Amino acid sequence: MSAGWFRRRFLPGGPLPAPRPPRPRSSPVPYRRPRFLRGSGSGPGTADAPRRPDVRPVRSPARGRALPWNAGYAEIINAEKSEFNEDQAACGQLCIRRCEFGAEEDQEWLTSCPEEFLTGHYWALFDGHGGPAAAILAANTLHSCLRRQLEAVVEGMVATQPPMHLSGHSICPSDPQFVEEKGIRAEDLVIGALESAFQECDEVIGRELEASGQMGGCTALVAVSLQGKLYVANAGDSRAILVRKDEVRPLSSEFTPETERQRIQQLAFVYPELLAGEFTRLEFPRRLKGDDLGQKVLFRDHHMRGWSYKCVEKSDLKYPLIHGQGRQVTVLDVDQLELQEEDVVVMATDGLWDVLSNEQVARLVRSFLPGNREDPHRFSELAQMLIHSTQGKDDGLTEEGQVSYDDISVFVIPLHSQGQRSSGH
Repeated sequence: MSAGWFRRRFLPGGPLPAPRPPRPRSSPVPYRRPRFLRGSGSGPGTADAPRRPDVRPVRSPARGRALPWNAGYAEIINAEKSEFNEDQAACGQLCIRRCEFGAEEDQEWLTSCPEEFLTGHYWALFDGHGGPAAAILAANTLHSCLRRQLEAVVEGMVATQPPMHLSGHSICPSDPQFVEEKGIRAEDLVIGALESAFQECDEVIGRELEASGQMGGCTALVAVSLQGKLYVANAGDSRAILVRKDEVRPLSSEFTPETERQRIQQLAFVYPELLAGEFTRLEFPRRLKGDDLGQKVLFRDHHMRGWSYKCVEKSDLKYPLIHGQGRQVTVLDVDQLELQEEDVVVMATDGLWDVLSNEQVARLVRSFLPGNREDPHRFSELAQMLIHSTQGKDDGLTEEGQVSYDDISVFVIPLHSQGQRSSGH
């Protein structure tokens, strides 16, 4: 409709009001670099300004700042692909409590934990798409989501085998048999907590971006050390590999397809009318009974390959849509490895893997670490060297002149130091 029609219809005899200028869209969070880079010597003006590929600075933590397990870290901004570094990183200690807690605990999560609490360590990389906002939100949020999910199942995690009912008595004497037949282990609760944390964090990011009128998203690559095992969760095209003297093992897969179980459950989630009110999409170790109402029992949903606990509601008593066993997730059992000093996990965003293969990264690791055993900062030095090798220099491993123009963030996690507490964060 024309402006003249609008004036005649709604503003007879009066001038048409001038259109309001569009309001700037505010970012849901201020732009920043990871907190452990404070004091690294590069200010915002030098670290985040667009630069030529041959002069882009590589940043690492200050030499007096230790990361968990003395892990190394380095990053480099893209070659004028965007104004800011869209990667984000986070790491620290996870304190898993056994009791209820209030909102104030979110104010500071990188704290020392009393011995009676279950503790772990956490490393994460996020690669923003359409700007850094989602990656910053994920770096600020995911560890809190994960801790809440782990605290909800911690009693089952420390049991020899996760009980069917998290609290109270089993309704069926054969409940342990059902759990055993499903092959549910304590590590499946950690896997389920990671998957649920990803889902929760995704919902938080969606709400924050929508409220601020922003678009975008991010990938997420997370490594969690807990009870002698290393869990690696990935959503997107970042990658983690295990490098040992005679082994290179992928620890993540890019764009892993959903199983048929998850596909069917997700279809039921998106189109609940297909269930006709007769079925539940949730999977349980056994068919639930009326006596299970109000009990916390094992379950999994469409976004989960691991397991968690929920309080049984009446709708859960419906006939289960899913039967049979889902596939298990392979977890790196660090306690079972005969670790050597040069055994490391390399986590990096796609900017590194666009230029280097798993085998090339492994050769660089093996060529660097044995000759630098006395350097306490060798893992950050290694992370820097991996980035430098993507900047067009002929090192005999990459093609001459081959350059990654993307943001790159790299963690190098030494497994030989597992179980040792860092002196700072």
